[in-house]
Amino acid sequence: MNFKPLNKYFYFTKQQRIGIFILFLIMIGLQMFYLLSDFNILDIKNTEKEQWFALQSEIDQKKLIDKNAKPSNYLFNPNFISDYKGYKLGMSVEEIDRLVAFRKENKYVNSAEEFQKVTGISDSLLNKISPLFKFPDWKQNKPIYSSEKKDFSIKSFPKKEKIAILDINQATQEDLMKIYGIGEGLSSRILKQKEILGSFVSMDQMKDIWGLSPEVINELNSHFKVVIPPTLKKINVNEASLKELSQFSYFKYGLAKQIVTYRSMNGNFNNIEDLAKIKDFPVEKAKIISLYLEF
Repeated sequence: MNFKPLNKYFYFTKQQRIGIFILFLIMIGLQMFYLLSDFNILDIKNTEKEQWFALQSEIDQKKLIDKNAKPSNYLFNPNFISDYKGYKLGMSVEEIDRLVAFRKENKYVNSAEEFQKVTGISDSLLNKISPLFKFPDWKQNKPIYSSEKKDFSIKSFPKKEKIAILDINQATQEDLMKIYGIGEGLSSRILKQKEILGSFVSMDQMKDIWGLSPEVINELNSHFKVVIPPTLKKINVNEASLKELSQFSYFKYGLAKQIVTYRSMNGNFNNIEDLAKIKDFPVEKAKIISLYLEF
């Protein structure tokens, strides 16, 4: 058989032969790399991935358990149940409104039975929530009565102590914490506000302190009064700079700037009524503000 006609298909130039030789070397190199390489690293990575999945599954399971765990229940005074608290306890709107109306008359319930009588809740709901009730200690320690031969006599009756009215500007943190409903946090907040203002000039300023409920404010008004100290440093509204006015708790920077502008264009302020003409002036607090100012 004559293969000469096929020789032209297998004839390569010098550059082509070099190229084929290099390609052959690359193929041998790839084969060697495949034979000598260790691909177990992939298995290691897969093992680490499985470990992470297992750990994540354990964390998710713990979160689910924590989520399903029953929340802790804390004791509370039922006289101060808010609408939201009553709703969470299972009370209806009408039952909550009855308690609110009762409290507006400045009355208090002193037992679980009296709470049911006022609100009209069912026996089952009372049995469920009454273990959470906590009445003040002085409500629990009631006089003891004894009956013999149908005669009732008082065995003990605590003396009613006279309430001493203190100046709230002289009150210490311990004095404030004696008020039912005021702890370390609220007492510190009251003293901080007094420090910012220099002193209180009205008990109405208690309404501006965040966290004080109307019931606690009523207790404060029963035990404290305001005595304005003669050392109270007042702000001369006609001479104070923009910086001094803006640092006053009842003036924002924008209002202080308007006061300075109005003063420069129209002259001095004569009284609080003139000052109240400024736009955005808190008119509802004008009486309190006036006690910090000089004209």
